Amino acid sequence: MPLPRNQILLTAATIGCALLAPSQAHAQWWGTRTPADFEDCADLAEKAASKEARIAALSECNAKFAGRRKLGGGYTYFDFMQNRNFDIAGPNPTLEEQRQIDEQYTAYLDNQRRSNIAAAFAAKQQQLRQASLKSESEKAPPTTSSIGKPQPTTSDLRQMKPTGCPRHSFSCEWPRLSEGIKDLKKVLFGPSSGKAKRS
Repeated sequence: MPLPRNQILLTAATIGCALLAPSQAHAQWWGTRTPADFEDCADLAEKAASKEARIAALSECNAKFAGRRKLGGGYTYFDFMQNRNFDIAGPNPTLEEQRQIDEQYTAYLDNQRRSNIAAAFAAKQQQLRQASLKSESEKAPPTTSSIGKPQPTTSDLRQMKPTGCPRHSFSCEWPRLSEGIKDLKKVLFGPSSGKAKRS
């Protein structure tokens, strides 16, 4: 047999009151005096009877008040997304203050995006440079060591002509001039003068 309509409404009203009563009592745990800001709320929360009640009360304080008192007066709001503080007038940001914080966050994201792009571009450039150097070193003929090879003598150097040097260029004429000076010393001072100095 179906329940009468009055009984259904009464049952629904009773269940609704039972569900709402604890949340209203819990939301007003601070009593008759409403806290003015987070610090005031936290002071009231510390007076809770149990550790669990204190933790729950502090969590509610944190949800109710976004700002924190500054030492010199006023409030500050910490935006963890930007990892920075904003000065605000009251314990919670006003709509205008929240709009400014949001604008700063948009600028912060743009700067982050630009720096990420620049870093990726620099890394790509570095990879291209390294690849270019590697390919150049692979194309270059292998250098051979001079160890074990006979060194050219003075007469060999005199006979060697520099290639690609313009005539009367100092850098090209210097080896020939240097050998000429050595020969002149031998003629002027002779080989015996070197022996005389040693003895």
